[in-house]
Amino acid sequence: MRFLQHVRQRRAAAGLLGGALLVPVLAACGGGSTGTTAAAAPTVSASNTTSASASSSVPAANLTVLAAASLTDVFKTMGAQYAKAHPGTKVTFSFAGSQELAAQVRQGAPADALVTADTKTMDGLKAETGTPTVIATNELVIATAPGNPHKIDSLKDLSDPNLKVVLAAPEVPAGRYSQEILDKQNITVEPVSLEPNVRAVLSKVELGEADAGLVYKTDTTAAKGKVGSVAIPPDQNAIASYPAATLKATKNPAAADAFVRWLSSPEAQKTLQEAGFQQP
Repeated sequence: MRFLQHVRQRRAAAGLLGGALLVPVLAACGGGSTGTTAAAAPTVSASNTTSASASSSVPAANLTVLAAASLTDVFKTMGAQYAKAHPGTKVTFSFAGSQELAAQVRQGAPADALVTADTKTMDGLKAETGTPTVIATNELVIATAPGNPHKIDSLKDLSDPNLKVVLAAPEVPAGRYSQEILDKQNITVEPVSLEPNVRAVLSKVELGEADAGLVYKTDTTAAKGKVGSVAIPPDQNAIASYPAATLKATKNPAAADAFVRWLSSPEAQKTLQEAGFQQP
């Protein structure tokens, strides 16, 4: 009996000692369950929160953008700029005449965004696209051989039957603009060929297969001296508008929307203007 009483006394003493030791520990934690929970919760600084929010606002993705042929050079530069500013995102372009791009969209070609060289083509795809935004404008010029050996000064000169003139096909935006300005001046031109996109017109002149052709101002800029350029007066010219839109069939809607919005950003607009495009 004495032995059992001795054991009970020692256990009671140990219990009192343990309770006394817990008091300062609880006090150090701030006391109560609220203090314990606060200590266990992770700490996130305001800067970390902002960074996480910014990085998650534009999800990484592999984007495919269908773009008008006249955007070939500048969009290659802009694609690299966008990828650098958005790590994890890659932009692949498919360039062609706007009418070809429209056909691809209607046939269900896998793509995320579309940029055409006219509003008419884009307007015909309302069921397949989001709301378009015009990101740039352009104008036509007469492309000639370097040095303009045939002394072409105006649209009227293109009616000379001794000149080999090439135009874009009438279903191509550049071809439609070309016919519009020629009709406006009552000028009849018999082209030696009608090309599927404006870059094909430029190529014919570069290779010497044509003496002249109607192309965009930006095309002759991109040619870097391989062709000459004759300006067309504003009152005789046509303005080409470039609308961009997200495709409804995209599997990356947030990333596609972000890219289309970026095309109107100061950085993108600066690059477009350096290539000869004008602000909308």
